[in-house]
Order: sequence, then structure tokens, then C-alpha cells
Amino acid sequence: MTTTHSNALSIAGLEVVYDALAQAIDKAGPEKAELFLVKLALLNANALGDAKLFQQHLSAALQDL
Repeated sequence: MTTTHSNALSIAGLEVVYDALAQAIDKAGPEKAELFLVKLALLNANALGDAKLFQQHLSAALQDL
């Protein structure tokens, strides 16, 4: 996943986001994790404000699963 732009996070910033995401998924629990991730994706898509770029992010995230 090589999406870069002017406000990309540093490695340290990505680590903070990763840790926060892992904790939130744990807090949601296995029965609500999928719903939580969908809600998070929609909130971030809205904040991004670009459906085409969001689609590119989806494609990048699906690579090498």
C-alpha cells in the first residue's frame, strides 16, 4: 500500500493509529468488530471527501491479504 500525499503520517504516527485501532477493535469485541470497521471506514471516507480516492484505498487494502 503506497498511498502518499502531503499530509501522510510518519511511521510513528502510523504506529499510534495502529495501536488505537487494535484497542478499539478489542473494545468493540468479536461480535461488533465488523460493524465498527464499517462505521470507521464510512466516517473516514466522509472526512476524506473523495469517493474515487477512497475506492483506491479499498483496492490497496485488499492487496496481499
